[in-house]
Amino acid sequence: MRRFLKIAAAAVLVVAIGLGIFFFVAPAMVERSMNQVLVAPPYEATAAARRLHETLIVADMHADSLLWGRDLLERGERGHVDIPRLIEGNVAVQMFTLVSKTPSGLNIERNADDSDNVTWLAIGQRWPLRTWFSLKQRALYQAERLHAMADASNGRFVIVKTKADLTAFLERRKSEPEIVAGILGIEGAQVLEGDPANVDAMFAAGYRMMAPTHFFDNEMAGSAHGIDKGGLTEAGRKMIARMEELGMIVDIAHGSQKQIDEVLAMATRPVVVSHGGVKGTCDNNRNLSDGQLRAIAANGGLVGIGYWDTAVCGTDPAAIARAQKYVIDLIGVEHVGLGSDYDGAVDVPFDTTGLPLLTEALLAEGLGERDVARVMGGNQIRLLAELLPD
Repeated sequence: MRRFLKIAAAAVLVVAIGLGIFFFVAPAMVERSMNQVLVAPPYEATAAARRLHETLIVADMHADSLLWGRDLLERGERGHVDIPRLIEGNVAVQMFTLVSKTPSGLNIERNADDSDNVTWLAIGQRWPLRTWFSLKQRALYQAERLHAMADASNGRFVIVKTKADLTAFLERRKSEPEIVAGILGIEGAQVLEGDPANVDAMFAAGYRMMAPTHFFDNEMAGSAHGIDKGGLTEAGRKMIARMEELGMIVDIAHGSQKQIDEVLAMATRPVVVSHGGVKGTCDNNRNLSDGQLRAIAANGGLVGIGYWDTAVCGTDPAAIARAQKYVIDLIGVEHVGLGSDYDGAVDVPFDTTGLPLLTEALLAEGLGERDVARVMGGNQIRLLAELLPD
């Protein structure tokens, strides 16, 4: 019996150690491996770029930082974004986008919807039980988390939901430059769990942007990276119509060609591509064609250029600026902005404190200071001021 008890005690200890690693060590290790910074801070831009950058209102349309369980009020030792680093990078507005599900073997060509990496991440990060098997509950929980961070920030971080919120924040920031606004967005309408009426639940939770799809086809539409790559379903059309009624921004990042065409055909308001690249500088299935860019411009929309290699075919600020310049030359400076995809399981050339390097790269591309200001945030702020609900 004594021998049995020793073996049992050893087994319990091994299980306890394993669970401790799974719950308290593994999630951070996963994030550290998946969200690398290719050049570590601090970053040194030219004096001219730094001076200009300090005058800008910077706004980024895409960061998946909520996925990783960090307290964004604290300066992190991993990942790309948190409130202290946003302040250091002079970022005024950051869109925080919810990732609810990703397929195993994720790729930009063809993914089924029958697997889910986020389930294990949710369990490992000790998310509430209600989130383990419900994509809707994952979205609601992450909105709750971001609101809790704002409440605990002593005013340093605020969540913008309306035009009035945005106006008040920008006015306040004139005298308090070290504050940040967050806006909630969603990658993939699978969070609606097949019911377009759940758009109302997402809006009530604070979400102000949503993409019909992420990396796989769902009940609302086809993804550029799905199996069928179809267009909008009937439920998807109802979803788009309800989003527009409420004042939610439609994001066509990751959309199939047919989905993008059909969204643009029915849209009565400008749409965005929150993060991505263009085939003109980086030709792959992830990126937008010239025809798609022209259609987005005709709609009055905006394209956020990402910072990772698949988006821009490069690993430095110059590659990002080159893609932005391509969009400017093709459809006009008013249609391009920032869509970093920070913390989105991508490797990037700098974290958000390094944004003066992008200001420098845009100047090197020949942009004047006024156009740099539009790309770095002016366009995004203008569109938010138009599209956010009253």
